Amino acid sequence: MRTIAHISDLHFGTEDPAVTTGLLQDLLATPPDLLLVSGDLTQRARRSQFITARNFLDTLPIPRIVVPGNHDIPLDNLLARLLFPLSGFRRHITPEPYPQFVDEELAVLGINTARPGTWKEGRISLLQIPEVRRFFGQLPPSTFKILVAHHPFTPPGNVQTSLIGGVDIALKALEDCGCDMILTGHLHHAYRGDVRAFHTQITRSMLILQAGTAISRRRRNEANSYNHITLLGDQLQLQVRSWDGSHFTPTSQARYLKSPKGWHPDS
Repeated sequence: MRTIAHISDLHFGTEDPAVTTGLLQDLLATPPDLLLVSGDLTQRARRSQFITARNFLDTLPIPRIVVPGNHDIPLDNLLARLLFPLSGFRRHITPEPYPQFVDEELAVLGINTARPGTWKEGRISLLQIPEVRRFFGQLPPSTFKILVAHHPFTPPGNVQTSLIGGVDIALKALEDCGCDMILTGHLHHAYRGDVRAFHTQITRSMLILQAGTAISRRRRNEANSYNHITLLGDQLQLQVRSWDGSHFTPTSQARYLKSPKGWHPDS
């Protein structure tokens, strides 16, 4: 069994101190096996914000995979944005362009989808696809495979948004390599679904989980929340834990079972 905490869109610089403390307490009460952070650790990619984010992460004695988001690229320093877009993230969070975690049951690959030439939109480039194929392609079919990125691969419900650039090529590679789950953020909306519901050209079942904003005051008509995932063989349990004003508590739960036809809800 593996337990995973998926948090996103911390936006240090706009964090709510009470929620930040509550999240730490919730994660430390029953520490997950792995922490996955899908971008936007800072609000304006400033040194002080990266330091605060790093101190927050270091408070959690949990193995972690962290990827940047578009807010982790400088906005108001054009020279830094174009020439050194991820220097702060790499200096203070991780220098790894493809952070990875692998054990006998689970494999996770993190990928950067933030681009300095755009403000909000993201992209998986053609140069990144071979790394995705190499990492997942070398693993046995029994390994549960997760990709972590910032930008969405599918739209969550009625929310209008631009999907990640290169999504068709990326999903084909992930399908070929047997990816099981894609974790993203960016929209500050919690969402779960199967990639095939929107991308009908894909035949392999891949679960999509988007996380809300974990601690920022930049909520979009949703409470602060994060995803808690439990993997047990061919069973997966998702619990969305949301801030109720005093602590994080379960607000949504779902169970999935894996069969030869893919993942399906356990009703």
